[in-house]
Formats: sequence, C-alpha cells, structure tokens
Amino acid sequence: MFPTLPVNTHRRRFIAQSAAALTSCLCDVPMSIADAPPETQRVRLHFYPVACIAPLHVVEPLLAAEGFTDVGFVGPYDGVGVGPGKADFDMMSVCSIMLALDAESDFVTLMGAHLGCYELFGSRRVRSIRDLHGATVAVDGLGGAQHAMLSSMAAYVGVDPRKDIRWVTQLPPVGKQLYIDGKVDAYLGFPPETQELRARGIGPVIVNTATDKPWSQYACCMLLTSREFLEKHPRATKRVMRALIRAADLCTREPERVARALVDRRVVERYEYGLQTLLESNFGSWRTHDPADAMRFHGVRLHDVGLIRSSPKELIARGSDWRFLDELRHEMKA
Repeated sequence: MFPTLPVNTHRRRFIAQSAAALTSCLCDVPMSIADAPPETQRVRLHFYPVACIAPLHVVEPLLAAEGFTDVGFVGPYDGVGVGPGKADFDMMSVCSIMLALDAESDFVTLMGAHLGCYELFGSRRVRSIRDLHGATVAVDGLGGAQHAMLSSMAAYVGVDPRKDIRWVTQLPPVGKQLYIDGKVDAYLGFPPETQELRARGIGPVIVNTATDKPWSQYACCMLLTSREFLEKHPRATKRVMRALIRAADLCTREPERVARALVDRRVVERYEYGLQTLLESNFGSWRTHDPADAMRFHGVRLHDVGLIRSSPKELIARGSDWRFLDELRHEMKA
C-alpha cells in the first residue's frame, strides 16, 4: 500500500471544488446510465509519481460523483499494475502493454489516455534516431517502458535494437544522471524529467512524441483493468472510465488548477513542470483517436525486431475491449 498522502489546504479545496463542479456534469449523462449503480463502491488505482498520467491523480472527486465511496491508491508496482493484490486500474505506455500482453498478462486495455509524453534527448554523437546505431543508451530495464518505446522508434528507421544499440539498464534517476554526465549517448525521458532537462539546457531533443510525426499520431499511454474486475464489475468499469475522461477534460480545461494538485500530491516538485506537461500533452485524444491504431503501429515494429512473438492483431483481439469507449463517446457527444 502506498503511504497516505497529506491532505493539505490546496488539495482539500481542489477536491471540494471539483466534487461540486463535476457532479453537476453528470446531467449530460442519459438517466438510464446515471441511475445504474456500480456493482462495487470500492476501486483501487495504481499510483506512481508520473505527471503525464495526471487524470489518475485528480480523478478522486469524480469517482465519488460516480458512486464510489471507497477509493484508494496503491503501488507503485513493477510492470503491470493491475491484478490480484494490486490495483483495479492502471495507465501504461502502449509498448509496455504490447510486451505484457505477449507475455500473457491477464488484463484488458480500455482506451487511450493521451498522445505524447516521451522525448528522446541526444548528444554530439546522436543527432537523429538513426544515430542510435552503435550508441549507448540508458533505459529502465530490458522490456521496461523506456526500452520498449525506444525499440519501436529505432525499428521504425531500420535500427535493430537487439544488436545495434548498447543498452545500460538503470532506474530512471540514475539513467538520467548518466546522460547528464555524458556517460551515455542518449536518453528517453518522460515528464517531469523532460521539463527539467530542457530547463537546464541539456539536450538536444531529437524527438518529441507530442509534436513529431508519426509518434504524435498515436496514443502514448493507455488505460487498462484486470480481466477479473471487468467481468465482475462492467458498470463500475464504465463509470471509472467516464470519471477518467472527465478528469482528462479537466486537465485540458483547467491546467493551472491540476498542476497545483500535482504538486500537492507530490507527483512533481515544481508547479511549472506540471503545468508544462499538461499544456504539451493531448488529453482530449480519447474523442478522435483509435487506440487500436497505436497498439497496431508499435506492435508491428516490436514484432519485426523479435520483442513480441504474437502478431499485433492477436494481441489486440486478446487484450482489448473498446465497447465502453464507444458508448461513452456517443453518450458524451464526443
């Protein structure tokens, strides 16, 4: 269990104001859906201090409005954050999802969370993705989120991540410092690391997945739940999704208020880094982007270089369920 976070004045105000304002938003929902209570009032979310999953960090009052009276945050866990003894819902990078599904993890992907958050920082030695051939790169671990995403990016330009790149496996704080010290040639960062590195003038940035095609066209992180929770609690699953969609809209509509909440929740240390993340990430992509496209795009690259055995089509069929997303798009007039 992650230790209880302090509820200071700002967070109390945020929860109180959000609960009042966002409960009123339920008037948009057809009565037949609003009247159907969740099968359980208990839900657990995977907590880890990453700014780009901001909707998870501010969704608590929205979950209360959806009928959940027992909301908790657990973790952080290595790998998939949902399953027995873990959380009910998690957000993971799409490449990590494909690797986990290939390893037959029992979860279901429900929707894309946002577009873009990773940035690839280079050096004099590395000025493009193709320059990763023969380069030394620090990642969180083979099969981890950084390794999986960068492997897909490398494969897209014809670099084989299995033999063309020298990987140094370190946890992100150590890997980032190795890059700052010039001991590795490149580093793939995510918020708030990316804002810090840019503010310090450390770079250059080779790829920003929020703005550079083709990466900016596909979901970066995605929402998932355990198969057991989905099968036992389909109405609760849909209500959690609706709350997170409203939280994503809040991130777009009131980024300053959400940025303050990220500081209060100890997700980021500096308000300006949280605000930059909110302004740069596309949290409205749930309306228009097909999450299966992201799984297919990255899955093809990961399959080509042997990091997954199953075809992307098989993994999407086995590990995704878009029914509730389609319903919510219709009901919320996306």
